[in-house]
Amino acid sequence: MARRTLSMTSAMAEAHSGWKAWLARELKSLAIVALYFGVWIAAALLLKVMILAEYRIGFADWSVIVVGALILSKVVLILEHVSLGEWLRAQPAWVDVVVRTVLYSAGVVLVLLLERGIEGRSEHGGFGAALQAGLEGVNGFHVVTNAICLSGALFFYNVLSVIRRHLGDRGLLKLFQQPLPPAPEGH
Repeated sequence: MARRTLSMTSAMAEAHSGWKAWLARELKSLAIVALYFGVWIAAALLLKVMILAEYRIGFADWSVIVVGALILSKVVLILEHVSLGEWLRAQPAWVDVVVRTVLYSAGVVLVLLLERGIEGRSEHGGFGAALQAGLEGVNGFHVVTNAICLSGALFFYNVLSVIRRHLGDRGLLKLFQQPLPPAPEGH
């Protein structure tokens, strides 16, 4: 009986440590991807701030960087594990990058449109009217600008994801830690 209890306790400890290791890996990958998207979102907001400053308009919604980066990174990490079919797997890597970028970008545009509709529904008398008002004038350019910036971030993330698959998890880092090889003759 004591031996059985001891083996159950060690099995529970093993499961607990396995769970902790899994959680640590998940949090680390989420932090890295959130940092990546946070830099992209911060760059887009910095450009907006500089443009708005020219017209003496203030901007103070910096929390968007943290929230947007966390949401986008978790969604992308989940979607990375979604198979898009055997046909796509048989195609060159650039096709996977393009298809994933288009699909992820469509999702970003959908979320941006939902955000516009939900934010102004009480002010404009409903979701549809708020969506229409949110896409007119400056607000429409705001949605398009965000979509372009985030699509660029998604494209380069998908490119880096393909490179990481080919070189391994630390392969890209090792590649950039090495000196450049000599240039071929004639360059």
